Amino acid sequence: MKRNDILKCAICGLTAEVLDIGGGNPPICCDKPMQPMPEQTAEFKFEKHVPYPEELPGGRTRVVVGKDAAHPMLEAHHIEWIEVRDGADVFRRYLASGDAPEAEFPIQFKKGLVIREFCNMHGLWVYEVK
Repeated sequence: MKRNDILKCAICGLTAEVLDIGGGNPPICCDKPMQPMPEQTAEFKFEKHVPYPEELPGGRTRVVVGKDAAHPMLEAHHIEWIEVRDGADVFRRYLASGDAPEAEFPIQFKKGLVIREFCNMHGLWVYEVK
């Protein structure tokens, strides 16, 4: 377990982010240790869960989830949040069903940015700008 891991309870579905590793033991929920969610990756053109970043004028970055087909944003299946990380700087936007699966961030698009998004059904997805 490490800082910024996303953990999920296998029983009730509660999700949490690790902010401080303390003693290194995972938090307990429903009398069981919460499990880290794996960071999933895939090709842009084949997977609707991959966060796709693009450069905007004025030193901003836009992230769309699903390049060729936008991710659904239904009550039962939607993107909960999108985040851009640049070293210790973290920018996160929370979304709701009915919103577009995208967000703009006040950070320059550049090599090394790490983009993460969380789907309420399919978990954590990550992309690093190369």
